[in-house]
Amino acid sequence: MLNHRQIEAFRAVMLSGGITAAAELLNISQPAVSRLIADLQYALKLTLFERRGSRIAPTSEAMSLYQEVERSFVGLERIEQAARDLQERRAGTLRVAAMPAMAIGFLPRFVARFLEQRPRVDVSLWGSSSPQVLDWVAAGQCELGFGQSAVEHATVLCERMPRVRAVAVVPSNHPLAARTRLVPEDFAGEAFIALGAATLMRYSIDAVFAEHDIGRSTRVETQLTMIACAMVAAGAGISIVDPFTAEEYAGRGVAIRPFEPAITFEMAVLHSAQRSLSTLAQDFLGEFRDAVATFRLPEQV
Repeated sequence: MLNHRQIEAFRAVMLSGGITAAAELLNISQPAVSRLIADLQYALKLTLFERRGSRIAPTSEAMSLYQEVERSFVGLERIEQAARDLQERRAGTLRVAAMPAMAIGFLPRFVARFLEQRPRVDVSLWGSSSPQVLDWVAAGQCELGFGQSAVEHATVLCERMPRVRAVAVVPSNHPLAARTRLVPEDFAGEAFIALGAATLMRYSIDAVFAEHDIGRSTRVETQLTMIACAMVAAGAGISIVDPFTAEEYAGRGVAIRPFEPAITFEMAVLHSAQRSLSTLAQDFLGEFRDAVATFRLPEQV
């Protein structure tokens, strides 16, 4: 009966060209290699090597057999390499969903950096509203999701990410662009581009202006912060948005300024409560947390 050690010895002899060299490759004695080859020839009822002086030479049968053996060993080596890649987080597939504020720029750039050291990792990146992100994670279509705020769901775990501060965005040629920071009083009488009423950011912004008794002239309302920034760039008004979206419009007709008092932008990571995160997802999430925690706009440093 054949065994793996016999095949391994045969391959070593074919690769190295001799019994002595094969013994060194396998880190076993020369007699042990000779015995394995003899047992293999007996089991196969084939002559695999012929002695020519002080050396041995493979027969035509050995050459044919070696081709089949090499195919098998290459397959095994690929499986072993794939396992090592998975252990070292260098291979695998990860599906990530995110709200538009993250998906339009910050997250794709982070994914690109993450993949640089992981050439065998594949990432599927989905973008949509926070409720849709929750649905994708709950359905198992995405392993990780990033939404605007914490939610309660029977099959999804929700963990808060590090908070960041919202920023004011004004047209780059607007008089307010000359200020180093903006306060609620600066918005009095200015055309304001508001976020959708159903968003947590809108609630926080409205609360600050109500507390300071400052009225705004809302000209445009939108659910998406990138639309708000695009409207600002077009000169339609000024707004307050998350710093991730604002960064995408820096130098594109938009000036970004700190806003006081601080309005925090909250984000949460979502993942299944029924399945543990893969090691790849754990690494991704850990590095992403660090990237968010250290995120600062130049005006905030």
